[in-house]
Amino acid sequence: MAHGDITHIDIPVTDLQRAGEFYSELFGWKIAEMPGYGGYPMWQAPNGISGGGLAPRDEGFSQPRSYVEVDSIDETIAVAREAGATVLMDKQPINETSSWAVIVDPDGNHIGLYETTTP
Repeated sequence: MAHGDITHIDIPVTDLQRAGEFYSELFGWKIAEMPGYGGYPMWQAPNGISGGGLAPRDEGFSQPRSYVEVDSIDETIAVAREAGATVLMDKQPINETSSWAVIVDPDGNHIGLYETTTP
């Protein structure tokens, strides 16, 4: 994916099993836990491209969150801050080749950032 592409959408849920059944039936999404991501079922749309995860709802995560592919989380956060955003979660590793962070835009929307690196 290229810088600026939406790469993933997380949906906050209170009951993972019930949500999985709901979205599978409603949209035909394939939902399964991926190796190394226990307790975080991932969904994939019938087009085989769109996807995301079902994650536990909490105070800081109560609405769906889109994740945008960026070339550099650090550089994107710097530009976002200059434009009036705040950082909800600093850059964190997902695994050895990817990281994520969350910013809050000037209107209060939470936007996830996703960076992939090649070893």
